[in-house]
Amino acid sequence: MKNIVILISGGGSNMAAIVRAAQRDNWRKTHGAEVKAVISNRPDAGGLAFAREQGLAAEVVDHKLFPSREAFDEALAAAIDRHAPALVVLAGFMRILTPAFVERYRARLLNIHPSLLPAFPGLHTHQRALDAGCRFAGATVHQVTAELDYGPILEQAVVPILPDDTAATLAARVLTQEHLIYPKAVAHFLRQAA
Repeated sequence: MKNIVILISGGGSNMAAIVRAAQRDNWRKTHGAEVKAVISNRPDAGGLAFAREQGLAAEVVDHKLFPSREAFDEALAAAIDRHAPALVVLAGFMRILTPAFVERYRARLLNIHPSLLPAFPGLHTHQRALDAGCRFAGATVHQVTAELDYGPILEQAVVPILPDDTAATLAARVLTQEHLIYPKAVAHFLRQAA
């Protein structure tokens, strides 16, 4: 069985979309895979309750309890490795990971970013797209590399920017697309890894 560990920092809506797709499409049978655990760097992350309701291991590795980014990443990796992951999925995980962590999970670490990468890596992507006068925005699923919001692109969704859009309205429309493309990209990744 290919175990999937999902990392979150907040409400976990992308995590929930992946878990629901795994259940709906019976990934255990179709891909020999299952979501095994959800780990958050924030004890108050709303997505932990959903994970527990689904019978998943739901754990916290609070980044505030560690003296350095490296120490946090080591503890996070130890928590992840207890679940023997074939795939680690960042789903709204708002921490920059060290190169050593990224290397540890090389070629099996996925992320979603709310822009059409390579445009607008980093934060405030929706406002930056509006400020630049873009006509389209979107989301990108990619393999994680040591360079922030970079790496092979696995899936993208395009969303038109409307004349009256704000960063909030654009973010909400992009998020609906994220919930579609992230499970699709994970399922495709699992098929390729078979």
